[in-house]
Amino acid sequence: MMGGNHAATGAAAWIAVTSPFQVPLAALAGAAPWLPASVPLGLGLMDLSPAGVVTGAMVCAGAALAPDADHRHATIAQSLPPVSNAICAGIGNISGGHRNGTHSLLGIAAFSALALVASLWTVHTADFGTVYPGAGILAVLLIAFAVKALRFIPDRMQRVPWVIALPLGAFVAVNAPEEQYWFVLAVALGAAVHILGDMLTLGGCNLLWPMKVRRPRALGRVPVLKDVWKPSGRVAFPILGAAGSWREWLFGIPVAAYAVVGIGTAAYAWGRSGAQIALGLLRG
Repeated sequence: MMGGNHAATGAAAWIAVTSPFQVPLAALAGAAPWLPASVPLGLGLMDLSPAGVVTGAMVCAGAALAPDADHRHATIAQSLPPVSNAICAGIGNISGGHRNGTHSLLGIAAFSALALVASLWTVHTADFGTVYPGAGILAVLLIAFAVKALRFIPDRMQRVPWVIALPLGAFVAVNAPEEQYWFVLAVALGAAVHILGDMLTLGGCNLLWPMKVRRPRALGRVPVLKDVWKPSGRVAFPILGAAGSWREWLFGIPVAAYAVVGIGTAAYAWGRSGAQIALGLLRG
C-alpha cells in the first residue's frame, strides 16, 4: 500500500475506534424518512475528549507509516533529513530489510514499547499543566512521516517537514489528552493498520518474523491458497492487487474522506468547547 493511503487508514482507524460523535441526517429526512436522525462516526470505545480524538488521529496517521522505516530509500526516510535517513538505515539493518521485522507482531510490540517509554516522560508546569515531552518528540517524527507521505510539499523542499512537524509535536506535548495510554494505543493501532493494509496487497507480510513458516511445495498447486500463503512464509489477501493499483486508490478515497469528516467533526467540537470556556471566563 502507498504511503498516502497508509496515513489515511491510520487516521480513519483512530476515528472509527474512538470517535463519540454523531453525523446528523435530519436534513435528509424529507427525501428519505426511513433514515435515522443520526449515525455514529465511530465506536467511542475510549472516553476521549475532542482533543483526544484529533490528537490521536494525527499520531495514528504518522504511526501508520512507521513500519516503512525499514527501507532507507522509502519516502519517509527523506522526511526529516539527516535524522530520518540515519534512523531508517539503522532500523532496516536490525529488522532484516523491507517488510520483515517492522511488518510483524514483533514490530508492533516494539513500536508500542517505544511509545510507552515516551509517554511515561512527563513534566508538570505552572503555565501548561502536565506536559508530555516524550510524546511530543516522537510525534515530531510521526507527523513528519505523514506530511511527506501525503505529499503536502515538493521533494526539493527537504527542510519544510521540520517547520511543520516541530510545532505540531509541541502541540501534542502540551495539548495531549490526559487519558491513560492514549499515545501507546494510537501508535500500536497505526502500526497494525499499516501491516493489515500491506497484507491486502500482493507482497503480503510475515507476522511471525523472525520465524518463517514456509508453504509446502504440494500446496503450491492449490488455487487461491498459493496466492495467500507465499513460499517465503508471507501471507497475503491481495484484494487490492499490487501496491499503487487502481483498486487501492478506489479503496483509499472513501477512507480518506471518512478520516477528514471525523477529524473535522472532532476539531469543530473542540473549538466550540474552547470558545464556550473563553466566553464563560469573559462573562465571569
